[in-house]
Amino acid sequence: MSDVSNTRVMLDFLEHQTILTMSMKIFCAQKEHVLLQGYVFIDRDGKHFRHILNWLRDGVAPVSNLSDLERVELLREAEYYQLLGLADMINEFLNKKKDEQTVTDLTRTNIIKCVQYADGGRSRLIGVNLSGLDLSKLKLSNVDFSFACLKNVIFSRANLCHSKVQEVDAENTIFHDATMSDCDFTRANLRGAVLAGADLQRANLHCCRLCDADLRSTHLQYAKLTDVNLEGANLEKANLERANLMGAKMSKANLKGANLQGARLIGCLEGANLHEAIRWTDN
Repeated sequence: MSDVSNTRVMLDFLEHQTILTMSMKIFCAQKEHVLLQGYVFIDRDGKHFRHILNWLRDGVAPVSNLSDLERVELLREAEYYQLLGLADMINEFLNKKKDEQTVTDLTRTNIIKCVQYADGGRSRLIGVNLSGLDLSKLKLSNVDFSFACLKNVIFSRANLCHSKVQEVDAENTIFHDATMSDCDFTRANLRGAVLAGADLQRANLHCCRLCDADLRSTHLQYAKLTDVNLEGANLEKANLERANLMGAKMSKANLKGANLQGARLIGCLEGANLHEAIRWTDN
């Protein structure tokens, strides 16, 4: 029926007419491939071609057993071969999985009520999934978010003063212009987070992951940044006056125009861009 190699697939159309050969003939006609002596040459990666063949034979494909990467790759092949049924099946599965992953434990309204009626002044949202919520401009001071999933949450211009955000997963979360002075972010994952213009004065960011984070013009005076990972982070014009960065990893970090006056920086600036940074040390 077919000869499959690493770089090229060859189908024999001289065999008896089947759903497979008829479907491929239609495909070849639409793609303007030239049949030569009964053969058509299709220059595609053969990794998922067996799934294409099985779909054409039986209308079956093991979509649920594939990884997300494999599903995307198979979707690309299905679209190329114009197999709309298979493409719809893969898209439906991917969309369903995405919906399941974005289901949160609480809504914005729920959180507002929790804060308003907090017992003893501290709301406890420990370990909850709030991924993707818009919590911008809310007063969330003194809230305990420890161990929560805060991926892609929008905290722009929110007030999080004195909140506990220990060991949260806040990858790609937006804290633009948020007020977070005296917050405790110990061991939080803030990879790719947007903290531009945020107030993090006296915040505890010990052992945080801030790789590729946006910290432009962030206020970090007196902040604890010990053993933090700032590799690739953008700290342009950030105010780090008297901040403690002992043990910080700052390879490829951008500190252009940053204020480093009185900051503790021993052994942490290797590979960082310090162009126009303001520096002096106390002795």
